[in-house]
Amino acid sequence: MAKSPTYLVTGAGGGVANISPQVVAQLLNRGEAVRALVHRDDERADALRALGAEVVTGDLTNPVDVQAAMSGITRMFFNMSVSPDYLQATAVVCVAATEVDRLEILVNMSQMTVSQMTATSTEESRQQQLHFLAEHVINWSGVPAVHIRPTVLLENPLFAMLAAHSIRENGRLSLPFGTGRTSPVASSDVAEVVAAVLSAPRDHIGKVYELTGPATLDVDGIADQYAQALGRPVVAVSPSNDEWLEVLDKVGLEPHVRQHIATMAKLHRQGRYNRSTHDVETITGHPAQTVRQYVEQRRALFG
Repeated sequence: MAKSPTYLVTGAGGGVANISPQVVAQLLNRGEAVRALVHRDDERADALRALGAEVVTGDLTNPVDVQAAMSGITRMFFNMSVSPDYLQATAVVCVAATEVDRLEILVNMSQMTVSQMTATSTEESRQQQLHFLAEHVINWSGVPAVHIRPTVLLENPLFAMLAAHSIRENGRLSLPFGTGRTSPVASSDVAEVVAAVLSAPRDHIGKVYELTGPATLDVDGIADQYAQALGRPVVAVSPSNDEWLEVLDKVGLEPHVRQHIATMAKLHRQGRYNRSTHDVETITGHPAQTVRQYVEQRRALFG
């Protein structure tokens, strides 16, 4: 009798978008055995235990921690917050994977911009460059893998923290995108795709899935979605790059994260996020959430 799969989800403590905790919850709801790797044993770890997950603590750049976390697992979701150590963690995971007896699949969280990059690209952020290299490292390792490349997430500071503040304060959606169009996707849709791929690995090995929202929108179109959801006017404004960088400075982001967010804004202005796919619907059976649907579920965040 075949042994039931055991899942490992990294980054399970969550971050800006909380994709990994959502994947843990979805797998547990399916009755699966899930091990959740967290960096710190805190209230977020307690919440995962309450759901029924086996919680382990560790550092993804520490081979001892990673090998212990991967021991006995058969399916894995590799996800990590924006970090200058991202490539090192990827290499450690790939080396540890060679010690796993029967790893059926490694689902890797990447970024949409990777599909537009080359080895000598210089326009992208350092984090995006790390994702590009990480995908190659995973492919070279021979691990059975699937790469998930979402476009910008609706939980990204561009749309959540920064946009929410300006909408609450003065009813303005302030995004430095110029005339660029974008197709943001909700983390819940991304998590559902990841859980579906993990649950049926044979259907997906070797694939790359690019996840977007259901439509590409300019800043005015995004503002209209917010207005419909909130039932009040929301006006789009496009600050200059210098004005917007001043806003970023006030937030107090770590330099690596700040450079990544600033670069994402620049690439939006260049039209790099003007992408649309149906991968969410193909895998989950339902369309990706619209911006309006996402905001309607979070009205309190936007005042």
